[in-house]
Amino acid sequence: MRLIKAHAFGNDFLLADAGEAAALGDPAALARAVCERHRGLGADGLMLVESAGTRASMRLLNADGSPSEISGNGLRCLAAWMAVDQGLREGALVEVATDAGVKELELLARDGMRLTFRAAMGQPSSIDRIQLEAGGEVVEAITLRVGNPQCVVLGDVTDGRLRTIAAALSVHSHFPEGTNVELARVMAPDCVDILIWERGVGPTEASGTGACAAAVAAHRYGGASRDVHVSSPGGVQRVEWLDTGLYLTGWAEIIADATWIRR
Repeated sequence: MRLIKAHAFGNDFLLADAGEAAALGDPAALARAVCERHRGLGADGLMLVESAGTRASMRLLNADGSPSEISGNGLRCLAAWMAVDQGLREGALVEVATDAGVKELELLARDGMRLTFRAAMGQPSSIDRIQLEAGGEVVEAITLRVGNPQCVVLGDVTDGRLRTIAAALSVHSHFPEGTNVELARVMAPDCVDILIWERGVGPTEASGTGACAAAVAAHRYGGASRDVHVSSPGGVQRVEWLDTGLYLTGWAEIIADATWIRR
């Protein structure tokens, strides 16, 4: 089976043809095998792809084999591969069907195998502010959906809180499907720092949907503007919250074209 490896700010994915993957059996077991960091190729998730021209559909499995509706960074990784494979030029539009709807991405720039896109992510929904007990304390959490479930905690952004509070929230009983969690701090009206604990993965260097969720929470409850740069350990993404929805801008990079030979 052919696997393309790509990453966006260190949030890495493996892309496989859905038909080829189906021939190997259980997709969840396949995702766990290929995403394993030491005995596989290593990734935060596996995307099973069907494509035709500038349109594609993707099914995303987390590293632990669990399903996910969408990934903002994964979308860009897939779009980057489509653009490279087809020789698309700046200004080209790519459409990707996900379990969270069809998303359109515009190719803004290309530098070798690193391509920058602006993705229309749709409107956030189900925004709420609640109190939950996690990591031995009661925290104020902003819950919402940006195609997938998100939980944002505004305040201190530290590794200790990530591994206690964020880890506990990701599997909290309030979230029957589990949730992605972001610790977020507004540094300036146009700058938000985050750390991410992704459902089914754990700490990740970046998250596109997490950046979107943090931007929404920071604007609604933290005084940030509707156009912010969201900084995570892997780098900085731009999120715009317009009347027409959320727009996520950042790059993705193709780094490997491999053949999976394990059975």
